Amino acid sequence: MHYYETLYIVNPSLTEDDYKGVVSKYASAAEKNGGVVINVAEWGKKSLAYEVKKFYTGFYVLLQYCGDAGSSEALQHEMRLDDRVLKFQTVKLKSNVDPEQIKAEKKPLAKEKEEQVPTEPVPAEGVASTEETYNTVEGEHGTSNE
Repeated sequence: MHYYETLYIVNPSLTEDDYKGVVSKYASAAEKNGGVVINVAEWGKKSLAYEVKKFYTGFYVLLQYCGDAGSSEALQHEMRLDDRVLKFQTVKLKSNVDPEQIKAEKKPLAKEKEEQVPTEPVPAEGVASTEETYNTVEGEHGTSNE
């Protein structure tokens, strides 16, 4: 099996139920074609770099799955025919992989991210933590402090 990653952009004018239907449709389509879904990450509504099918925003979804080349082609074919999908791109990340091993590798990474707690940096001894800095900008009319 090969390890694939498909990023697709869904029409932003869909209702919440329609949007969830599209996401579940393609996750189940990957499994229906003999693949194994590793992860479905919904990135949310984001602006596009340029207009696509008269839209400037879209819902980004990242689908990671394992399957044969035929499963990837079938998924892409379904996306081409669906008007709710604005754009998509599929990338093969690895060849000859075990889906269970990849799932096992993904779980510790997710736990690490949850366990990381952001901390504030501790100032060194003798250094005030509220240092004031001044940026000097030279413009047409001389120097000014911001």
